[in-house]
Amino acid sequence: EALCLEKNESNLPDLKGCPEDWDGLSCWPKATFGEVVTLACPVFFEEITNRHGFLQRNCTLGLFWSEPFPPYTIACGFDEGFSKGPEDQKSYYSAFWHVYTAGYATSLTSLIIALLIFEAFRKFHCTRNYIHMHLFVSFALRATAVFTKDAILFADENMDHCQMSTASCKAAMVFFQFSILANFFWLLVEGLYLQTLLSLTFLPDKQYVWVFILVGWGTPVAVMSAWILIRIYGQYTGCWDDDDESIILLWIIKGPILFTVLMNFVIFINVIRILVQKLKSPEAGGSNTSHFVRLAKSTLLLIPLFGAHYVLFAFFPESTGMEARLYIELCLGSFQGFVVALLYCFLNGEVQTELKKRLRKWSYQEYLSFMHNHRTRSRENSPINNATQLSMLEKISPKRAVCQNGISSV
Repeated sequence: EALCLEKNESNLPDLKGCPEDWDGLSCWPKATFGEVVTLACPVFFEEITNRHGFLQRNCTLGLFWSEPFPPYTIACGFDEGFSKGPEDQKSYYSAFWHVYTAGYATSLTSLIIALLIFEAFRKFHCTRNYIHMHLFVSFALRATAVFTKDAILFADENMDHCQMSTASCKAAMVFFQFSILANFFWLLVEGLYLQTLLSLTFLPDKQYVWVFILVGWGTPVAVMSAWILIRIYGQYTGCWDDDDESIILLWIIKGPILFTVLMNFVIFINVIRILVQKLKSPEAGGSNTSHFVRLAKSTLLLIPLFGAHYVLFAFFPESTGMEARLYIELCLGSFQGFVVALLYCFLNGEVQTELKKRLRKWSYQEYLSFMHNHRTRSRENSPINNATQLSMLEKISPKRAVCQNGISSV
């Protein structure tokens, strides 16, 4: 398109006919009035359909270039359903944009509320909830990164973001990729902690929490550092969102993510095995049984968070199953943070109990304050209290002197 428009500008001064034109798929050369121009179908259509077709356009005197005939769908032999017009594509992707924007906004809001709840109550300050809080932060970073990337890359509809190469868009892509990596690694930490909790009777919290932090945040930093260095010294062009052009760049990020997903799957199977053994043991009973059942439920609820869909798409090109990817990764994935906050905070029995206690305490305090104010106003308005106030007023007021003419003066 850029080359076509460049040629068009160079030929404008001495133009005597139809200028060169880019119709979105092909570059039509300049032609004189009345001339019929014939072009072959774009090469990428031939690779898909194995059909070598031709298109024609008339350079008319009144309307300049006519529409291509026969249409691309007929001349090049591809189904019209696979190709949407510019307005259809804009409406189609705009719908996805609205859905995932609403999803990430909902997730970000719920995650912030969950973080404030865990931070506000001292009872929730434990290793398990600290790990949950780090997971919340990773999901919040992911939502923030999506909003940042959209604001920088797609704020101006007239700008061609495919040709952007600014420092701000590169930084946005680094932040975006880091948040995704951190998100998957903290999901792995959740699985590791759950298995450690079931495997060890006594868990040294302080020792393990630093290991978990190192895995959750340190590994993404190391991976992104390698990715940035390869980008700077190997493929600095563009906005760093074209990983399809380099297999190495693609798998530097995709490889660790795939590793976390597979590790979580192994951990999930192992945790189920441990839980079944504990439930079958004769020592399991009473409160221990209910405790194991709660752990089993929390483990089963982690299934949609393990990124099983990522394995399905990891070994295929980005263009494979595009609509399915959009639905799963954008629409459903945008609400993932909200689901995490719901499972670990809002539906947590301990959180609900503590919130109910605090609500009852606030209600009781409001009731006591109301009763105290009511009694105070009652005492102030009672007749006995008024008489007491009058007597006190007489004692502290100055004496009156009676004059001879019967007129008093103070």
